[in-house]
Amino acid sequence: MKDLRIAIVGAGIGGLTAALAMQRAGYKVTVHEQASELGEVGAGLSLSPSAAHALRYLGLGPALDAAAYLPEDQAVRHYQDGRALQWTNRGHSLLEKYGERYYLIHRADLHDALASAVRAKDRQAIQLERRCIGVTQSDRQARVEFEGGATVTADVVIGADGSRSRVRHALFGDDGPKYTGYIAWRGLVPMDRVPERMLDPPSGIFVGPGHLVNRYPVRSGKLLNFVAFAERTAWEEEGWSIRSTVDELVQEFKGWHPDVLGFLAAVPPELLFKWGLFDREPLTSWCKGRVALLGDAAHPILPFLGHGAVLAIEDAIVLGRAFAQAATVDEALTRYQAARIPRATFVVRESRNAVKVFHSHEPEKYAQKTGGKAADEGLGLFDYNPTTVSV
Repeated sequence: MKDLRIAIVGAGIGGLTAALAMQRAGYKVTVHEQASELGEVGAGLSLSPSAAHALRYLGLGPALDAAAYLPEDQAVRHYQDGRALQWTNRGHSLLEKYGERYYLIHRADLHDALASAVRAKDRQAIQLERRCIGVTQSDRQARVEFEGGATVTADVVIGADGSRSRVRHALFGDDGPKYTGYIAWRGLVPMDRVPERMLDPPSGIFVGPGHLVNRYPVRSGKLLNFVAFAERTAWEEEGWSIRSTVDELVQEFKGWHPDVLGFLAAVPPELLFKWGLFDREPLTSWCKGRVALLGDAAHPILPFLGHGAVLAIEDAIVLGRAFAQAATVDEALTRYQAARIPRATFVVRESRNAVKVFHSHEPEKYAQKTGGKAADEGLGLFDYNPTTVSV
């Protein structure tokens, strides 16, 4: 098994974590990325205790501690008057219960740490300008075809190429993701533009009818990351890096608390983007022959529980452990999807349900609907540990 040739399509968070997990298990891996330069968009992401356990398992604990913001508390506030509807701990109480806490990090910082760790084990592991256009396979091998005519043949291919995955299309065929009726803006505000009174506590969300705003510090507190969600009946633009104007954003949240409008209006226009939220029905199988899916390629997820990157990281750890414990490729992939599909499907479906609470027309009843707990912890999502779960 250890002489297997393993090819991963996609060098995002999931693909790089999978590469590192497979390297840790003793395998040689190549990662094929369509971009000409390795990098990630400028946006924040949240990491639950399960993701923190995973990153420490891979030796990235120091990088996580150095780059992440560690929120102690998080407040949920009313969109109009700013009163606290719920106050939850994201620090010491989680450490006591789960052995890890909640982290908030700039996506690019985590991506850089993963890429550096993969390259430290194999300088040639990441191959750029490899846009996948198709996958074929025989009983013993799989072949990835790239734009321009290049190909790679491997014993195992892992599709980590996002929600519009070419690998997924080759395996199962589909009509593509469906628009959900929600759009979002993301922005980064230099912290010197944000008055201190707006940061009580620094991590928090504001909920209102048909809208939600989440904000938290990244980059050692130098930037305030925000994501603002709204409902919109139609959306035709592609991508999640579409330019928006500050005026468009502020007008969408007209009538909201001055603190919210204050940091939304302070975002530099060049650091503001919007995108439409798309979704798919969960698959009942992620593997076919010598090819498997991981991350958004397997289970695109709405961001309302902050578990997109978390699920991809969990997938990667379980994949590496499955290969380390199996005697054959078939056994490894069977173990992998059996261990992961129930968990991922549950989180995907609960992420859909969560928007009904966050976008409620009765925001004052937020704590009543969540039972006084953070939405993710209240669902038991933090009980999962990909480094110890049965595989």
